[in-house]
Amino acid sequence: MRGLIGLLLLAATPATAQTPPPPPSTPATTAADPAIIARAGELPSLIAGTTAFDSFFAPSFQAAIPKQKWDTLIVQLTGQLGKPLALESFTAANALSGTARVKFERGVANIQLAIEPTAPHRVSALLFAGFEIAGDSVQKLATAFRALPGNSGFGIYALDGNAQRLLAGYNPDRAAPLGSAFKLWVLGELTREVAGGERKWAEVVPVGPASLPSGITQSWPAGSPVTIQTLATLMISISDNTATDTLVALERRKLDAFVARVGTPDLAPMMTTRQMFAIKSSANADLAEAWAKASPADRRKLLDANAARLASTPVDVALFATGRPIAIDTLEWFATPAQTAGVLDWLRTKGGDTALALLAINPGADPATRAKFDYVGFKGGSEPGVLTLNYLVRRKDGRWMAIVGNWSRKDAGVDTGVFAQMMTRALILAAAMP
Repeated sequence: MRGLIGLLLLAATPATAQTPPPPPSTPATTAADPAIIARAGELPSLIAGTTAFDSFFAPSFQAAIPKQKWDTLIVQLTGQLGKPLALESFTAANALSGTARVKFERGVANIQLAIEPTAPHRVSALLFAGFEIAGDSVQKLATAFRALPGNSGFGIYALDGNAQRLLAGYNPDRAAPLGSAFKLWVLGELTREVAGGERKWAEVVPVGPASLPSGITQSWPAGSPVTIQTLATLMISISDNTATDTLVALERRKLDAFVARVGTPDLAPMMTTRQMFAIKSSANADLAEAWAKASPADRRKLLDANAARLASTPVDVALFATGRPIAIDTLEWFATPAQTAGVLDWLRTKGGDTALALLAINPGADPATRAKFDYVGFKGGSEPGVLTLNYLVRRKDGRWMAIVGNWSRKDAGVDTGVFAQMMTRALILAAAMP
């Protein structure tokens, strides 16, 4: 079973090697131009094929998404939801953009769109931002996970006090590669140090050596002064790798102690992103082989003994250009869904208000799904063959939950849109659980 579409349908920068791009900002209450309301009203007929593709979409959209590709996406969409029936509602983000809820035979699609400012006000951007399947259940979701090629797992956890209780899941205790989600543990140790008076959020430090994007600090002047909180903000909200490495270097052995303290000892020794990329480089195939065979203690020795070599290894932006997974079963950061839920709960109970605020900057969900909760915090991670999406939420009834999921395969890349929609289903189910 294939999941629903979750693709941004416009010319855009490709997703980075570490985490999916953030969703559009939350819609505000504002007056919509009548033209966008009219375009939203045309969505059912567009999806049904009775409104012309060429007259509905701007040339820039058509250049990014040709009609043949659009038709393929619509076949996938209607295969899951059935025929489009009507526009249910429209919420404006500003005068020229907003979110439409379109009712289908078997569910509802939340569709974000934006129009050109001048007549004929064709649609310049469109995002299938979330779907609600009629009659969905955790059993159906588990079946969808089971059908994914490679390895996958998810867990929906109730967070009660200092413990988490599994409400639903599939492979919740199988370790999986995390991608950038390992940065949750980096944030955890940082908040522990701040709470203990060892550091202050306003402390200024120099940005460390550049890693590969994602992020922005890799392009800043070497040693630029920046606060600890700024580094943490960039690490969590846009998955900035250089900011992350700067924090990991500051935490040093304390980070290894922290991951053991919160129940994930296999995350030690914690590599920086740059070290990970360097070991994955073909120039260090011998180190990659040694790492795969080594115990955690020997891995620490390997990192220390080869620190200069790893620091001087050029990290090529083309490392992931082919989209082929590279040693994701050995050269990655690993944790189970249960362990990831555990660190999210640690951040909730011990991380403080700043940690919760940072996690909420990029909530990783469409506005309609976010609106089902009082709070949504998020951290995801990806590289070719690896994807994980992890949420900390507070429901409208005040109950805290963690919703975490992973998908990996050694033979090919994974479909971000398919998996994002599966995790949206998990969020919607979590919001309605008794």
